[in-house]
Amino acid sequence: MSRNRVLAAATAGMLLTGALTACSGSGADEGEDGPATIKLLEYQEPRAKVIKALIPEFERAMAKQGKKIKVELIADPLTDEQFHTKITQQLHSGTAPDVLDMGGSNVTGLAGAGYLLKLDDYLDKWDGWGQYYTSAKESARQPDGGFYSVPHEASVQSLFYRKDVLQQLNIDTSQPRTWDELIGRLKKVQAKTGEAPIVIPAGTAWGAGTWTEGFFPLVAGTGSTFYDPKSKKWTLKSKGLSATFGLYDKLIKADLLPVRDLQNPNPWEPTKYEKFVKGTLPVSAQGSWGWKFDWGPEGAAPIENLREKVATWDYPALVSGTKPYSVSGGGYGYSVNAHAKNPDAAVELVKWLSSGTALAKQLVTVGAVSPRKGLTGTAPYKNEPSLLEAERKLPGSILPPRGDGEDQVSQAIQGATGKMLSGGADGGQAAEAFAKEAKELLGDNRVAE
Repeated sequence: MSRNRVLAAATAGMLLTGALTACSGSGADEGEDGPATIKLLEYQEPRAKVIKALIPEFERAMAKQGKKIKVELIADPLTDEQFHTKITQQLHSGTAPDVLDMGGSNVTGLAGAGYLLKLDDYLDKWDGWGQYYTSAKESARQPDGGFYSVPHEASVQSLFYRKDVLQQLNIDTSQPRTWDELIGRLKKVQAKTGEAPIVIPAGTAWGAGTWTEGFFPLVAGTGSTFYDPKSKKWTLKSKGLSATFGLYDKLIKADLLPVRDLQNPNPWEPTKYEKFVKGTLPVSAQGSWGWKFDWGPEGAAPIENLREKVATWDYPALVSGTKPYSVSGGGYGYSVNAHAKNPDAAVELVKWLSSGTALAKQLVTVGAVSPRKGLTGTAPYKNEPSLLEAERKLPGSILPPRGDGEDQVSQAIQGATGKMLSGGADGGQAAEAFAKEAKELLGDNRVAE
């Protein structure tokens, strides 16, 4: 996702100072009356900075409760891929920190390997867990039904649009009810500008973003079952899949998608970071993190007076009988090392960081939506109208289909949409190509009949 690219780039020059220490194993020895020492790993600079400032507050809060807990922050600037490799090695060798802050895609594999502490018993006794939105909980739930992380952020995906540009072109900016309605507007924009007016990730150059930011937010709202968590199998042919490939086909054939940009390296740069900013491409599929990491004052491509110029639509209905919708997604969460020497203290840290002002400060820093109720009146989060608006959509949002084999499905989606961009397949042919490749990659045991 866009935020991961920006965050990874931001960590490249981070200096480790003060409380930022090197990793030397899980937990620390302490005397009978000494504090429990918890090591917390952050591998992205913005997150590490805000956590560093919060640690003294946590230690004081625990002291008031008669709990002696000391936190050592480990800031290790890494890309997502580097982090996954390194933390897997450290967990395997027994040298990993006690608390890990990471995305849900890492949690599934590490929990399945037995490296992470199952948190269900702790969460059942924590009143804070009852405040979490269902979508946030379900995003964190693992295949065995348990929880191995506590989410401290959520996201909402929708269509961002340049309301200033559309208003200047005299184009309707109300919520489009169907994709046909929106396509009608986009054709009017194209007729006036001569350029493709919308970007939805597609093809191989966008990588996993073609799946996470492009295809599955569309198919998620079609009402068709894509992944069945009970049988743990994927359905590779359905009305919803056909409709989604068909939508791409319509957009490509009508010259509404920037096909050439989508085929070039780093396709988000000429589309989201250049043309959307200029207003020549006024509609973009995007997540709520875009308010900070893409177009915010310190984002990759800042838009001046962002909130006055940009607004969001829910995804229009694609299949008859459905309604416009937004898509909820997970974010980062705190996991506890299964071999932490002080698991109770580690969980205390996780709960505190996932509550109140501490959580509000983190959400604003990374431009994330609160995964739980009760923060709309808490500073500084209460001063972020774009995030508050996105949070209001969480209860009614759609949770995308996710499950074992998602990487293989993503690869097949990239390939099939890539064929459409190159002119080598129409919607129906792309759907067939996807089903064939996905079945080969998944194997028969993960595919529904």
